[in-house]
Amino acid sequence: MAATDGIFTNEIFRFFRELARNNRKTWMDENRDRYRDSVVAPFRVLLDRLTPFAHKLNPNFSAGGRVGENFSRINRDIRFARDKSPYRTQMHLFFAEPSGGGQLYVGLSAEAVTCGFRAYRESRTSPLATLGRERGQQHSQWIAQQRQELGRKYESYWYASEKGEWIKRSGWPLKPEDWKKLQGWVVRKKFARSAAIRAGFDREVAVAFREVYPLYSFVTSPDWKFHR
Repeated sequence: MAATDGIFTNEIFRFFRELARNNRKTWMDENRDRYRDSVVAPFRVLLDRLTPFAHKLNPNFSAGGRVGENFSRINRDIRFARDKSPYRTQMHLFFAEPSGGGQLYVGLSAEAVTCGFRAYRESRTSPLATLGRERGQQHSQWIAQQRQELGRKYESYWYASEKGEWIKRSGWPLKPEDWKKLQGWVVRKKFARSAAIRAGFDREVAVAFREVYPLYSFVTSPDWKFHR
């Protein structure tokens, strides 16, 4: 596939819609080749095209192409879930450092195409817990500046911990008290589905990665410094 060609086709959205209606192993087994051709193969092309740019942003980003390292899992862990459907009707490609804590990601589902930054407090030792939450309490001005620069193009929401449950909050976590209970933060741009099909989608994703990378650095990097 030439670098100027489109990567995805409408078949990926058709596949996810049909999977949502037929979310069972027998159907997936019958459509495994469709899954490989319309989902796995183009996502690997996207990884190949984005990796050089991602490594310019951060040479420590993992890019081995493994599930869990750069790709989300299509299989759901249903052991403790109320929803017992075995498969996710979406796929994400992401770049992260081996230490974890934050990601630059792009995701496609039957209904949506999104791209941006996300970070979650996975444990008491995760970067968001040890670095990001303290910085968020100290640098409200910096976060407000990011909102001013990105807010027109990007949606922001975050998760607070209240009575042992995660509660989704719309907007930017600007107040120190927001960061004291913050468990996760997502800043993303929504694309039309047609954007994923046309040539140049990888370049649009690269631009988004560059714009949100300061947020990734804010919550994960020990070397981050405040700049007005």
